[in-house]
This record gives sequence, structure tokens and C-alpha cells, in this order.
Amino acid sequence: MQTLSPLRARLASFEHAYRLATRLRCATGARQYVVATGDMLQPVRVTDRLPGMPLCVLACIL
Repeated sequence: MQTLSPLRARLASFEHAYRLATRLRCATGARQYVVATGDMLQPVRVTDRLPGMPLCVLACIL
């Protein structure tokens, strides 16, 4: 199993996704969700749509 580089690990972190979601909320006015994906390369992502069942919502920026 391959390990992530320190930069990729930082960019793919919950903290980074949360900061991005906050910035997107301010810029667009739309709710943003930080969701867990289960993918090693992209463990969390930000979306403006409430995700379906396979994904777990970690944070909602109102």
C-alpha cells in the first residue's frame, strides 16, 4: 500500500476541506457540506448538495 506525500495528506485533510467549504459559503451563499468519501486519495470532499447514503456528512456550513 502506497503512503501519501505530506503535501497530499495536508491537502486531503478534513481541516483543509472545512476551510474551503467556509470560503465557498462566503463566496456563493450556498450551503456547503464536507463529506467522507472512503477513498484513500480523496478521503473528504466539499459539495453544495446534500450527499446520498454512501457518503457521510462530516460538517455542514450554513
